[in-house]
Amino acid sequence: MQKYIFKSPSRYIQGNGVIEELGKETEAIGKKPLLLSDEVVWDITKDAIENSFKDSDSDFHFEEFNGEASTKEIDRLVELGKDKEADAVIGVGGGKTLDTAKAVSDALGVPVIIVPTTASTDAPTSALSVIYSDDGVFEDYKFYDKNPDLVLIDTGIVVKAPLHLFASGMSDAMATLVEVRAAMKRNGDTMAGGKTTFAAKAIAEMAEEVLFTHGLAAYQAVKEKLVTPQVDAIVEANTLLSGLGFENGGLAGAHAIHNGFTAVDGEIHDLTHGQKVAYGVLVQLVLERKSGDEIKKYIDFFKAIDMPTTLKDIHLDEKSFDELIEIGELATADGETMENLDPEITPVEIAHAILAVNELSKA
Repeated sequence: MQKYIFKSPSRYIQGNGVIEELGKETEAIGKKPLLLSDEVVWDITKDAIENSFKDSDSDFHFEEFNGEASTKEIDRLVELGKDKEADAVIGVGGGKTLDTAKAVSDALGVPVIIVPTTASTDAPTSALSVIYSDDGVFEDYKFYDKNPDLVLIDTGIVVKAPLHLFASGMSDAMATLVEVRAAMKRNGDTMAGGKTTFAAKAIAEMAEEVLFTHGLAAYQAVKEKLVTPQVDAIVEANTLLSGLGFENGGLAGAHAIHNGFTAVDGEIHDLTHGQKVAYGVLVQLVLERKSGDEIKKYIDFFKAIDMPTTLKDIHLDEKSFDELIEIGELATADGETMENLDPEITPVEIAHAILAVNELSKA
């Protein structure tokens, strides 16, 4: 039996200054939330968050996140949540903080509030986490029965984050329609556990349209820490449209390539999720036999927002061909989303495609 499934968060709030509403919004969800954030993000958001809870019936317990969405860290925070009798979890920060918050809330059986401080990934709205080893190597996807109860993203905070994180979010979002089209073509399964809905396809199409229409103007605005209508449009594309699109539409080659990159050592691991996904998008387009003109459109966009399009950019220029094959082996491992592109793609073909992207970009 084929099932078509669409999932989404219960509530999404976006705007300049909405962090001031966090305390009030939390009241309806939990009275004793466990709040997770890393040291850097907490220094930036502490005053605004504490002020938002001054007149709230809820009172949070802050715990510093150690920086890795690993099983060990999740288990530590679950035990702390039990000790504090937390009735909700709030994650404040980037993708790994938010993925950890979702995992902790699921283990505790309590609601979760997601507060992204960057627009760098499409993770915030989804009912899944990407789990890594303590050393940062991709291990698995962890799926949940429901999406976050609230996603609250303050664009005034987002524009103060490093510029490359905003651009990384655009790269991650640009993968959405590329991968959804592939998943639909093969009638593949989505992260929501069913087949792609027309709603998911429409959302993915809108994500790409917004990116190509407003991306460069938004990038220039964020350079100056400005919140403009174009910035709001891209934050929504990076976070909501891409989040709903990928989860309900399907992942394919771009994210499988991203996961494959963890097979090699070196400076590539200093890159963000979105930076690696950008190169993965181009590799998928090569594997799909897209025209040079179509691939060039994506290369030009990524270059304009300073995302990797060459082997040197992504720190693979000194890797051997055998090491590129290792990337391909991990990208085509059982259960990887490469199956939604073509389960017959080989590691050697992926290695060739990685090299081909470099030549197309330099040309």
